[in-house]
Amino acid sequence: MADVAARAGVSGQTVSRVVNDSPRVDPATRARVEAAMLDLGYRPHRAARALRTGRSQTIGLVVSTLATVGNFRMLQAVADAAAARGYALTVVTATGPGSVADAFERLREQGVDGAIVLNEATAIARDAAAPAGLRLVVVDSSADDRFGVVGSDHEGGAFAATRHLLAAGHQMVWHIAGPEDSFAAAARERGWRAALAGRATPDPIRGDWTAASGHSAGLALPADVTAVFCANDQMALGAMRALADTGRRIPDDVAVVGFDDVADAADFRPPLTTVRQDFDALGERAVTALVGSIGGAAPVAEIVPTRLIVRESAP
Repeated sequence: MADVAARAGVSGQTVSRVVNDSPRVDPATRARVEAAMLDLGYRPHRAARALRTGRSQTIGLVVSTLATVGNFRMLQAVADAAAARGYALTVVTATGPGSVADAFERLREQGVDGAIVLNEATAIARDAAAPAGLRLVVVDSSADDRFGVVGSDHEGGAFAATRHLLAAGHQMVWHIAGPEDSFAAAARERGWRAALAGRATPDPIRGDWTAASGHSAGLALPADVTAVFCANDQMALGAMRALADTGRRIPDDVAVVGFDDVADAADFRPPLTTVRQDFDALGERAVTALVGSIGGAAPVAEIVPTRLIVRESAP
């Protein structure tokens, strides 16, 4: 650190502030110090810094599964955002009420500074007490004063998707919904219902986020259906195959809209109209909120906008 200070022409305290991402360094000085660190191959010693500051520069991630596209994309986004701030990432799984308490305890034992709880795990995390001092940010949850909340505008995205189908002339839009215990699925269902306000709404056909469940749901659609909004792209893919299996053309006979805008959505046949979630922004904001909370800031509540991407499955 003394070598870096000498190379950059600053004090050791200024180097320390740059290393610890303090806002009390002007941009030109920060750039000079970072250039000196790069030239000298300087890397902060994580263990030594933890002893000095009482912080491990490690954050935890609590998930119920990594099998879903949303959770996997969020893992990547959180890992990237954490690394950009010099934080390591520890991932733990939780699949039931007791497992969340165990997950929090494992994170406490590993000395993490805080944790992000993802998607389906938030439902069981809300009822579990986090260890004292463990800062939390949850992704996709109702507001709660105990922790920060970051989420996508699921309801707004579903509303936009359904209104798009109605504007195209469809008299009714059916819904292939996600699991009943999913916060995101419930919010998307609310958006669908809001767009259909004043109409006799059919019961949603529920899946479990997988393409296989979407296929089963697609086979259960009545013969006179002309438009379907699916709660995610995987179920939309399965539903599209089911419609093709029963001789119905997309979009000529049935228009299909998904949710997420996965990397392959544009390569479906036909390319899928869908609601885009900005996973990179979600991960960035979740990590920013957690780092701020670790530093003493009050919990935040942020909603990241979604955007309808119109393709050939529902022009």
